[in-house]
Amino acid sequence: MRPGDPTPSTRRAPVPLALPYPQPGPALRNAYLDLDLVLDGTDADRAELGDPSMLPRPWDPSTMTTPRLRAELWEWLEAVTTWINTEYAWDSSAGIPACWPMHPHLVHEIAVIADQRYKAALAYSSDLLEDWHRYALPAFLDRLNGRVRTMCDERHQEWPGRSRYARFAADAARRKEAYRLDEETSAPPPPDEQPRLRVVEQPRIDPLTGEVTYQ
Repeated sequence: MRPGDPTPSTRRAPVPLALPYPQPGPALRNAYLDLDLVLDGTDADRAELGDPSMLPRPWDPSTMTTPRLRAELWEWLEAVTTWINTEYAWDSSAGIPACWPMHPHLVHEIAVIADQRYKAALAYSSDLLEDWHRYALPAFLDRLNGRVRTMCDERHQEWPGRSRYARFAADAARRKEAYRLDEETSAPPPPDEQPRLRVVEQPRIDPLTGEVTYQ
């Protein structure tokens, strides 16, 4: 052992310099395969899948309609948020708060960020990953800091806009009345002013003189 070398008791365990991106579970991967078939599969593949608008889309949590898909989605997003906080949140104010599942806007956005990073890793060039580093992730973290700020640093804060939303919901009847009155402004004209239909006579052209007559 050379002078200055760490002793076996102080030597650090080997750790990777960059942790791998978390992978979705088998049900989520099957959902991605079905979506790939819609884009690149045969007509028979698409016919077997049925209505493509009904397929689950991992970047839109509301489309995950089975318990297994939803459970895998939450497990994956939990791993992704931990990965982002470990690999990218050097500044403590830039991390995703631990209470992110209690913030619907974060649930929606984290699902998109996770999907884009997953697809970037599958690409055969670095272009998508560069876009994720340059645009997607910084823009997401900026929106997060602008909306949540430091309110949830110590503990989760209840929804500050709850009372404002309650007032919004209470005015639903008044908004519907405004919609109804607006619809009346585009009502059809009275029956005596409606356009009248008439039979249009077919023209006949004399091949010799070119005279046009109607039958």
